[in-house]
Amino acid sequence: MKALIFDVDGVIAETEEGHRLAFNRAFAEAGLDIEWSPELYERLLWVTGGKERIAHYLYHCPECPKLLDADIARLHRRKTELYNQIVASGEVPFRPGVQRLWREAREQGVKLAIATTTSLPNVEVLLRQAGEAVLGWFETIVAGDMVPQKKPAPDVYIQALTNLGLAPEEAVAIEDSHNGLVAAQRAGIPTLVTYSHYTREQRFEGAMAVLEHLGEPELPARVLAGPRSCATVVTLDVLRSWHRLAALRA
Repeated sequence: MKALIFDVDGVIAETEEGHRLAFNRAFAEAGLDIEWSPELYERLLWVTGGKERIAHYLYHCPECPKLLDADIARLHRRKTELYNQIVASGEVPFRPGVQRLWREAREQGVKLAIATTTSLPNVEVLLRQAGEAVLGWFETIVAGDMVPQKKPAPDVYIQALTNLGLAPEEAVAIEDSHNGLVAAQRAGIPTLVTYSHYTREQRFEGAMAVLEHLGEPELPARVLAGPRSCATVVTLDVLRSWHRLAALRA
């Protein structure tokens, strides 16, 4: 296990509520009578990519205006600006165990990478909340617009492995959604799932383990599926043991 490849939304932070608020604010600014409730947004998350999500919703909304691709792209750019303002204000906290595991990886020479469907500016503004130097901790950041197809296609993971110079079995992916798990699996990468609020009801067949989060010493995580059924804190040693078990099952 030479690298940890993180998804962003729902894994590093519970960002999806921030995204939902930003979409609604962008719709209101554009004079669109559209508001995505938490229940609707949970269903819309099956569509990966912000522009794709807007287009999908408008296509299936008879009373909504039919926007051109350029209009959707402009609307999404404004949504990204609004989301970045929300994150920069400190309203999107990191999930338990994330920064602890980053520091442990750096201490032990395990590479860090990101493979995400979200845009690069969204990633950068979030990482900066942990400190300006944190951006430099990651060997590579592959965002959705950098590859031909977004998750559940494996493109972001394949590109991340190429940039890292590693084989799939030399990495572990950390995801929170079914689409993300499928993308990592299609790239051949053993995957840990830390489900988020918006993905808690999804299915995660084939994951190394499924947990509520990565855990802290004072806040161990419940393991819903995997080698350990007790509460745990995900350390590199824990990941290595699960990684070895995944290799034996492969």
